[in-house]
Order: sequence, then C-alpha cells, then structure tokens
Amino acid sequence: MYVVDGFEFQTKEEARQAKKESDGIRYIKDQTDMSDPDTVYKLYLRLNKPGYFFTPVGLSFLVELQEYLHTIPYIKNEDIRPIYILILNLMPLKEETELQLLRSLSNTPLQVDVSFMAVESHQAKNTSRSHLNKFYQTFSELKDKKFDGMIITGAPVEQMPFEEVDYWDELTRIMDWTKTNVVSTLHLCWGAQAGMYYHYGIDKVQLDKKAFGLFWHKVLNRKIPLVRGFDDVFLAPHSRHTETPLDKVHADERITVLAESDEVGLFLAMAQNGRQIFVMGHPEYDRITLDGEYKRDKSKGLPIELPKNYYQDDDPEKGPLLTWRATANNLYTNWLNYYVYQATPYDLEGTPDFTWK
Repeated sequence: MYVVDGFEFQTKEEARQAKKESDGIRYIKDQTDMSDPDTVYKLYLRLNKPGYFFTPVGLSFLVELQEYLHTIPYIKNEDIRPIYILILNLMPLKEETELQLLRSLSNTPLQVDVSFMAVESHQAKNTSRSHLNKFYQTFSELKDKKFDGMIITGAPVEQMPFEEVDYWDELTRIMDWTKTNVVSTLHLCWGAQAGMYYHYGIDKVQLDKKAFGLFWHKVLNRKIPLVRGFDDVFLAPHSRHTETPLDKVHADERITVLAESDEVGLFLAMAQNGRQIFVMGHPEYDRITLDGEYKRDKSKGLPIELPKNYYQDDDPEKGPLLTWRATANNLYTNWLNYYVYQATPYDLEGTPDFTWK
C-alpha cells in the first residue's frame, strides 16, 4: 500500500502518478495568484479537461477549485461544468435503487449531475406517480440531449424472453440512442444481459438454480483502467436466475472480459474500449438488500436458499457482513474517471478517445 497526500494506492505505478500530480499542483499554486477569482476560473477551465488528472490527488484539487468558484457571486454555477449522468431505472423499488446508485456515484471528487429516466411503455407498480412525475423524465423528453455517462439498471423480468418484455422496443431505441448521445453506458444485471443481447446477439440462458449471494471473482486484464485498484479476487453480490454464457462472451472478439467467477460466470466486461460496460451482478447493493430479498421470498413460501457467503456463520440472526463496498466504490470511481470524465469531449460533441496505452 502506498500513500500520497492522504490517498491510498495499490500499486507503485499509481502512487508515482499521484506524486507527479501532487508536485504539479504545488507548482501551479506557487506560480498562480489563487486569490484572484478570474485567474482561478481560467485555471479551472484549463485543468478540467481529459488528460490532466488521473488520480484522486488531482481530482480533489479540481473539487477544491470548484468549491472556491461556487463562492464567487459573478461566476455562474453552470459555467463550472459537472459530469452529466443519466440513470434508466428499471428496478421495481425505484427509490431504493436511486439511493444505492447515488451513493455509489458520490465516492469521487468529481462534480456529478444525475438525471433519472423511466420507460413510457410500462406502468410502475411500486413507485408513486407523484415521485415519478417529480424526479423522472421519459425518453421522449430526453432524446435530444447528450450525456457523459448512463446507467441502465436491472429489472425483475429476467425469466421472460427479451422480446416479450412490454418495454423491450422502447429499450432498444434507448440503447441505440446511447451510441450517439452517451459517452459511456454502464449496464447492470438484467440491463447487462439486455445490452449483450441487443448489441452482440448473445442471449441469456436459464440457470439450474438461482445465483444468490456473494461470489468470488478473479480479475483479468489488470492493466485496463476499469479494474485499477481491484484485489486479485473479490466478492460481489448476485441475485439472478439467468446468465449470459461466459464462453460465448469470450468467443466474441469485440468484447473484453475483465472479471469472472468459477461459480457464476461473467461479472464484468466491456466493449468499444469502454463505451459499453456490462456488470452482471449488483455491486451497488446495500448491506441488507440480499437479506430483504431472502426474507421476502421465504415469507411467500418460495424456494430460496441462504444467500451464499453473506450471513455471519450462515446465520440470518447474526446479520450480514459488508464485504464488497470497496470493490463497488472502485468500479464506479474508475468508470467516472477513466471512461466518462477522461473521455468526454468538453462540449460533448465529437468522438471520445478511449485508447489506453
């Protein structure tokens, strides 16, 4: 473990980059009148572009500049450009998913502006209409906008053929739209299965029994920025009855597998150098999410096994251990930094560069 300016880094290479940024920041502060708002604003615009900072040391300096500029009355907030993220929330308990994802996106010093999208061709049953009207927009309302990043969540429809899902046609239009209007799209669980099927023709298959609990995964392609800081092996939550066959994903040269499990197959993959990212589990889950699912199904008399590697001593009365939060934070931070912030053209026009050397 290496420490630079209070931030911990897993590798010497990352620590060296952080030290380089730290030295650069000190030089900038020595050579710049940091008490002059106009000078700081020009500095912020110059630094808040892809290629300047790669570690939390540099990104925290950007936040420091942002916070200072927000105190200057004549500098408008809209001039301090955030990262624009759109979340297509297909989960039934939308408010719970909102909190989980917002927490996951908040573990970065980057300024993030989040919008929520709901499908028009399906009526949500577990979220109030007033909540949807207040916080959600539709594809029709958003289709003329561009976003730095997008998240497509899972949905409780995994045992249905894709074409039988009532909002499938609308979802395919949205996924097609992401090719031109979103820099990088992160697909979660069923959303990842749907993305694999729509973009690459790889269909999901039924599992013999539900993949439920925490499962061990191993990291592949460690040099790719999305898995920087990951441990060699890590636990992550799954809750699904189907899977995208790992062998078919490996066989498609357009897709790079970044993490997989001997027990539950694919966990993390990407395509088009990060414009499309697929996560087959639920790293955003709270400590008690799997506990709630287990007790819900048990109370309904449904066949359900204890979530694997979840409860202390496999005893629900002892409660779960939170063992995946660091991995989840790493994943979302890496996505925002390397595939959204670093790759976004400043005016959201043009083709981003996702080439990593």
